[in-house]
Amino acid sequence: MAIATEDGLPRHHKATQNEKLVIAASSLGTVFEWYDFYLYGLLASYISAQFFSGVNETTGFILALAAFAAGFAVRPFGALVFGRIGDLVGRKNTFLVTMGLMGLSTFAVGLLPAYATIGVAAPFVLVALRLVQGLALGGEYGGAATYVAEHAPEGKRGLYTSWIQTTATLGLFAALLVVIGLRTAMGEEAFASWGWRMPFLISIVLLAVSMWIRLQLSESPVFQKMKDEGTTSKAPLTEAFGKWGNLRWVIIALIGAVAGQAVVWYTGQFYALFFLEKMLKVDGATANILIAIALALGTPFFVIFGWLSDKIGRKPIILAGCAAAALTYFPLFGMLTDAANPALARAVATAPVSVVANPAECSFQFDPIGRNKFDSTSCDIAKSFLAKGGINYQNVAAPAGTIAQIRVGATGFAAPDPAAIAGAERKAAISAFQARVKAGLAAAGYPAKADPAQVNTVLVVAILFFFVLLVTAVYGPIAAMLVELFPSRIRYTSMSLPYHIGNGWFGGFLPTTAFAMVAATGNIYYGLWYPVVVAAATVVIGLFFLPETFRRNIDA
Repeated sequence: MAIATEDGLPRHHKATQNEKLVIAASSLGTVFEWYDFYLYGLLASYISAQFFSGVNETTGFILALAAFAAGFAVRPFGALVFGRIGDLVGRKNTFLVTMGLMGLSTFAVGLLPAYATIGVAAPFVLVALRLVQGLALGGEYGGAATYVAEHAPEGKRGLYTSWIQTTATLGLFAALLVVIGLRTAMGEEAFASWGWRMPFLISIVLLAVSMWIRLQLSESPVFQKMKDEGTTSKAPLTEAFGKWGNLRWVIIALIGAVAGQAVVWYTGQFYALFFLEKMLKVDGATANILIAIALALGTPFFVIFGWLSDKIGRKPIILAGCAAAALTYFPLFGMLTDAANPALARAVATAPVSVVANPAECSFQFDPIGRNKFDSTSCDIAKSFLAKGGINYQNVAAPAGTIAQIRVGATGFAAPDPAAIAGAERKAAISAFQARVKAGLAAAGYPAKADPAQVNTVLVVAILFFFVLLVTAVYGPIAAMLVELFPSRIRYTSMSLPYHIGNGWFGGFLPTTAFAMVAATGNIYYGLWYPVVVAAATVVIGLFFLPETFRRNIDA
């Protein structure tokens, strides 16, 4: 039943007079927050060079991704802190605080001295700023989604909240445009040296605009009514998570909807970008442009799927998107290789690379603290070289005592035996080995970089567009579903936690985890098992346990 206003009209009739302002103000402010947050992901390679320059390239990139994930790791804690505040004191004031924290932290990244200037303090301060960003974002989304949904007319919550859902992609798109524009205007050398700081510094202007916009809004009518009647929750955390009746829906929402949505989202928008750059060796500017085109084409479908969810329900659209992702990721990423770097695809087919070694001598090729140089065994020397180059390879087991070798097609290259040499001699032997393998790879047709003239731009954009389309299907209706799943007195708290565990942990850790899986196995597609398994699990759990919510009354 709609809430009556002072003039006697139902709430949703009153809301139509200012609903465009509510949607525009909430969405635009959230776009700016996502812009701030995603800058780090887009500039991971530059940040790796500036703040992790004391470690090897592969480890530095993994560390940069880990720092990226650190912002996601604390998002659930931000959801608890700011969700509680939002249910206690109101939606509007809470997301004003989160916006201020986000904007100032982003601006500070642009001023932070590099590793060469202040040493190990640089990455520590960087991670601290990322943690503040993560806490702020943990409180932002739930407030914006709840605020818009509580203003929306009955039967249009999916449509209205879908505008909030566009903000993550629009924020990424805005960040892409700024990065591409600056790289083009300044040139790669200047951008890599100092220009990468400009997108962070520009955010202070966006912060000022966003705060001004948000200050024009009034409190949510649903919360205002509860406040006037004295029915707001006095202990949102206890009500939301201390009582099984509500906690079970938090768990079902997480596993049966948000986890799958998160891995589809981050695979389609971030891992696809990392895959193009690191595995397929497409230059960064081209990869960014291709992703930007796909995002521009796909973004309207957030609203289309949000509108459709008002007609047929949230559940079938979200689960269909997860199922499609689980079924298509492996073949489509294979097609992406053929389209983006056909020379690489041909080389892998005609001269596959393998490492022949005793498995007992092979380390797990992941070094989160940057201390392992992977040069203590011949196997480590071989695999670390291939991992650094993003070369796809297979593992062939050999008996104990075998000196590892890299095979490129039928040609073998024996790695140095570090037990037989030491010091400068070992270093020289490793360098000579790497030079021989590099020459062998080149002779077999493995390209150092993707040839821009050979990139099938239309097919690459089509594949990336399909990835984005899946993102819009799973993400467009999710805000409305989460709002409808929980009672208004603890809605901000209840919906924020599963959303940010799903997107902060399942999604935020996806690039780091998948890249580490690839580095450890040598298979450039192996990291896809992570989103495929999670998306498939969401389909199964959601099918049996997730309720349909699109006809529920959320004013209670």
